[in-house]
Amino acid sequence: MNKPLILDTNAYSDFVRSLKWKDAISTAGKVYLPLIVIGELKAGFLSGSRLHHNEQIFEQFLSQGNVLPLIPDLQTSHYYALVFADLRAKGVHIPQNDLWIAALALQHGFWLCTSDTHFDHIPQLLRAHP
Repeated sequence: MNKPLILDTNAYSDFVRSLKWKDAISTAGKVYLPLIVIGELKAGFLSGSRLHHNEQIFEQFLSQGNVLPLIPDLQTSHYYALVFADLRAKGVHIPQNDLWIAALALQHGFWLCTSDTHFDHIPQLLRAHP
């Protein structure tokens, strides 16, 4: 398949817990973790009771050659604004962090791995399936 993927926070968690996204991740050319997702994961690690364990697994995941962080830039804000305006016109609200993740996916034309159904309101997103 060799298509670049963006992992949402729940896709990373599902992968670590049950290997749910294993096929999609193993056939991806590159796997990107948005800075927003990295922040959400680290916040979750700090809130949980297995901080060291979760950080260790995360560091191992990041050390794979095809896993890279993805950082928003000025162009990302343009995509964010477009998605926000489109959703607002439809009367749809999704979490701010997910707006940024969608903007990054659209900006780069990457496939999004997520279980969140609110991304269904953004039909132009390329969605990967487990």
